[in-house]
Amino acid sequence: MAATTTNPKDRTLLAVIGDEDSVTGLLLAGIGHIDQNQKKNFLIVDAKTQTGVIESAFQDFTERKDVAILLINQHVAERIRPTVDRYQAAFPALLEIPSKEHPYDPAKDSVLKRVQKLRGD
Repeated sequence: MAATTTNPKDRTLLAVIGDEDSVTGLLLAGIGHIDQNQKKNFLIVDAKTQTGVIESAFQDFTERKDVAILLINQHVAERIRPTVDRYQAAFPALLEIPSKEHPYDPAKDSVLKRVQKLRGD
């Protein structure tokens, strides 16, 4: 029986939740991974993707012991904002990224808001 790993050195993957262009670009850059159980480290979100599917992927990626960083398009994060705002773990690190159609808005970034709160801004 294999022991569960919590060593940060075992976290070797990036995971991504985003629109087709963002995910495709990152997959072409080489972040794609599908394990022996057909479990992927990415989710492509479009207008038809149900919020529950996004939340489920977010939960899955943030609970995995092999994911070091979770990238999520900011406009997708807005669809599950309460869940994103509640996430406070150091690993995997959560980064909200812009997309081609939706520019980055620092006022919406949960990590940046948390840093500003800690600094007293």
